[in-house]
Amino acid sequence: MTPLSVIITIAAYFAILFTVSYIAGRKADNEGFFVGNRKSSWYVVAFAMVGSAISGVTYVSVPGMVAVGSFGYLQMVMGFIAGQLIIAYVLVPLFYKMNLVSIYEYLENRFGMSSYRTGAWFFFISKMLGAAVRLFLVCLTLQLLVFEPFGLPFLLNVAITVALVWLYTFQGGVKSLIWTDSLKTFCLVVSVALCIYYIASDLNLSFTGMISTIADSDMSRIFFFDDVNSRQYFFKQFLAGVFTMIAMTGLDQDMMQRNLSCKNFKDSQKNMITSVISQFFVILLFLMLGVLLYIFAANREITVAKSDELFPVIATGEYFPAIVGILFIIGLISSAYSAAGSALTALTTSFTVDILGAKGKEEKAVVKIRKKVHIGMAVVMGITIFVFNLLNNTSVIDAVYILASYSYGPILGLFAFGVFMKQEVRDKYIPLVAIASPALCFVLQKNSEAWFGGYQISYELLIFNALFTFIGLCLLIKKNKKNL
Repeated sequence: MTPLSVIITIAAYFAILFTVSYIAGRKADNEGFFVGNRKSSWYVVAFAMVGSAISGVTYVSVPGMVAVGSFGYLQMVMGFIAGQLIIAYVLVPLFYKMNLVSIYEYLENRFGMSSYRTGAWFFFISKMLGAAVRLFLVCLTLQLLVFEPFGLPFLLNVAITVALVWLYTFQGGVKSLIWTDSLKTFCLVVSVALCIYYIASDLNLSFTGMISTIADSDMSRIFFFDDVNSRQYFFKQFLAGVFTMIAMTGLDQDMMQRNLSCKNFKDSQKNMITSVISQFFVILLFLMLGVLLYIFAANREITVAKSDELFPVIATGEYFPAIVGILFIIGLISSAYSAAGSALTALTTSFTVDILGAKGKEEKAVVKIRKKVHIGMAVVMGITIFVFNLLNNTSVIDAVYILASYSYGPILGLFAFGVFMKQEVRDKYIPLVAIASPALCFVLQKNSEAWFGGYQISYELLIFNALFTFIGLCLLIKKNKKNL
């Protein structure tokens, strides 16, 4: 694809996106921005959530993963389903009962202000880093396809990218995101399905022939039970999926803002179950696409430096009709910008409500604070992306889950203790526990192979992080007659 055709494709998509965002959010007040006025239909949210769970990282990285990990990622996705059921039937009723705007208000009610601020700050760090990693991948692709051919710097790329995200979220927040995410889901599924169709056609494969070819490939192996030390080992991946889903969805202001926008907790539960099952099949499509991409690359003797480059190089090359490149750009842009937009909305909500304590103030005052915070969050996100570009030395999807393991662990430990234990703790020391737990995990990860006979800690690091936090809270239990 030429740089001009990429620009035209992006401009057309954003014209539709801004129209949807304006219509959905033009009358949004603060409650509409934060929780969509709790009037969203569950089936609309479920459809939107499929897209919101698929970021630009998934869109580009998952197809490239199959050469090394085969279909092993589905083991983790199975854990996602189990984790989503726990969220739906444990956390969602609790959050609705407490009528929360920010889910971290639970920590204030359960432990105290120090815990509340700790949860909010860890979410802020987690979400900002995670969103920056995801948007960074899109910026890299745009730099390759558009900015480098015109001799434009990466910094300008980042500034324009973040500005576009800010523009379509500043008015309606969650109320807009439900509908823009629905647009994203549609674009995502259609683009992947049609890319599979065109590649299979080029390989002269019928539908049954395509399924047989994928099934016969060594890259289609799903289950790994043979080596407990391997990062691919089933129970590592499955348990990591369970706890990653609980942490990155159930305890994530970004994802839960959508779920809490449903009319009641039963509707929210329907939405969550429907969306996670649909997500499984969408990710399966990405993995199938990955096998076809590698077969096509082998036939054409195409080589790439990184697996993340496989899909972009083939889709935007001159191997297929122009529509394939257009579909790739639409899928990438829709997935990446929507994920970044929802993150920006959640960061604005959490910082406004949790850190600045705006809840309870007059509507006009909150609007003024919220708009300033929204701009500030966009600036910080842009700076973070630029810094990540200077430091990046790992695959993007690995970076997302590594960051999540370190930053979401203390949040998961706090909520687990709060829900399953009844004792009160010394709230003022909780920030120390939350900082110490990731530090211990860092030491554990660096030495696990030497200490445990070659055992490699993978994404299950999140579980150890939460466990250390839970143990730390047990040490802070108040010794009074009530707890004896």
